[in-house]
Amino acid sequence: MFPALFLAVPLVALLDPGQTVVQPVPPQTPPVAAQQSPQQDGQTALAEELGFGIDHTRMTVPVTIGAGGPFRFIVDTGSERTVLSHELAATLGLSAGRRVRVTAMAGTVPVSTVLVPHIVVGSPKAGAQLTGTRIEAPVLFEQHLGASGLIGIDTLQGKAVEIDFARNVMTVSPATRRTRREFFGRDDIVIRAKNLFGQLVVTDAHYGGRRIRVVIDTGSVVSMGNIALQRLVAKSSGPLTAVRLLSVTGAVLEAQYSIVTGVQVGDIKLANLPIAFSDAAPFARLGLADRPALLLGMDAMHLFGQVRIDFANRELHLARPHAAAAAL
Repeated sequence: MFPALFLAVPLVALLDPGQTVVQPVPPQTPPVAAQQSPQQDGQTALAEELGFGIDHTRMTVPVTIGAGGPFRFIVDTGSERTVLSHELAATLGLSAGRRVRVTAMAGTVPVSTVLVPHIVVGSPKAGAQLTGTRIEAPVLFEQHLGASGLIGIDTLQGKAVEIDFARNVMTVSPATRRTRREFFGRDDIVIRAKNLFGQLVVTDAHYGGRRIRVVIDTGSVVSMGNIALQRLVAKSSGPLTAVRLLSVTGAVLEAQYSIVTGVQVGDIKLANLPIAFSDAAPFARLGLADRPALLLGMDAMHLFGQVRIDFANRELHLARPHAAAAAL
């Protein structure tokens, strides 16, 4: 029996309804060179500002492994584990780890792992080392990943990730527990979250006066709702369309796609939020199979323009969206 791991890996693409042929994700724009950025709150540790390539709203950042790189990795706050492509693992000659069973969006599959001795997001010269520990990373095929790998929350713990969509940059910085809140500006929204298996789950979210759970998932191109959420919004959402979603494991997830109005995160009520509904495996893993829950993907986060995910302080910072994207 293989050891079991959970990997809430992202959905690579929304396929056309009825499409049966799974196509590889097209190449992404290479990220620009990393730059240093001052650390907030006067901390002495360095932050790193990283340009990211955009492809179907997913983003990549440069990653160095040992002396090799930089390589393009997707930052995925919905994945518990950092993942490498088979191709990159072979190029680097990484030692094989255990054979494990990985639970992903479209089900559970057996996969190989490799031992990664040292990983840095960005250039090692910038001093932004995220982990120097030895990690065991599942390996999947690059044509399904759409990049050389995924940066998961095992690598992002104790860090803050800030995404500025207007500037197409991301800041990854060390974060420590503090007693006061940080702000983008006077109109930003700060929402506290719970930690479940390292993932941040927002409980200050509602639909029609009923609480829903929201998980921040930067690796997914589309927001995913479970069947409990689908039932909750059924009377006021748009018509359902059958869609097929391509997972990074290469498997296809069947779902029902609709436009939903009235999902509220903090004090912001989102208008016309596209959601794909399915009882995908991550909901059960997080104990949310029977509670209305949403994996908030990059399509929704673009509405805010600027997002900061602070793992150390269990906070989500959102810039107030334009009036067209929100019902205030």
